[in-house]
Amino acid sequence: MTALNLSGLERLMRTCERLGLGFRTEPPGNHPPAAGVQLAGHVLDPVLAVLYARLGKAAFATDSAGLVLLRVDDDVNELESENRLEQGSPLESLAIPVLVFGGEPGLAYSYATVPRLADEHQLQPVVLVDTHEEPYALPVASNVDRFFDTWSRYLEALVAQPDYAQYGSAALTFPWGVPHLLARDRELVESLRTGRFGPLMKKTDSTARWVAQVLSSSRDD
Repeated sequence: MTALNLSGLERLMRTCERLGLGFRTEPPGNHPPAAGVQLAGHVLDPVLAVLYARLGKAAFATDSAGLVLLRVDDDVNELESENRLEQGSPLESLAIPVLVFGGEPGLAYSYATVPRLADEHQLQPVVLVDTHEEPYALPVASNVDRFFDTWSRYLEALVAQPDYAQYGSAALTFPWGVPHLLARDRELVESLRTGRFGPLMKKTDSTARWVAQVLSSSRDD
């Protein structure tokens, strides 16, 4: 996969349309941020730069699991405003700084890139950040477009659950309930195996079991 082609984003949009989950997009601004620029003290990921050259805002499957990307256009730059840390911000306590780019509205979960962990192509991995109690992050993709691909496959698995009509997104949680989908991302698996995300992750038995499930699923493929 070539991340800058945004094939994962394309798959996500097709999946939302095919499953009747819906999605909304808005046009980009005239001067979208370029890869490598500083936003709220963070280096902007190349995939996010391509994304915001194409879309100013997007919302996917909002009647189901829900994923809303921050708005960046000529009037608003939520990447800048939402990531400008104020004193006491939960994100300040994370061991490695992150750049939030979206999430599920109304919940204490967000998705972010990790500039410091960029690969040799400057692509930044994606983590799920939980600020509900003690802030921590859980790795979910080796880059932003791979995240879109994995999340589209999660939606397919979610709507296939027998109790989906009754419980909605609670029928299958992301990423805890789909370690086998994350295992498709070989670069992510290797990073988990080598402990690259260790400083960001919660040191609990449930986290250790989940990582073991991802690694086991990778070996089974």
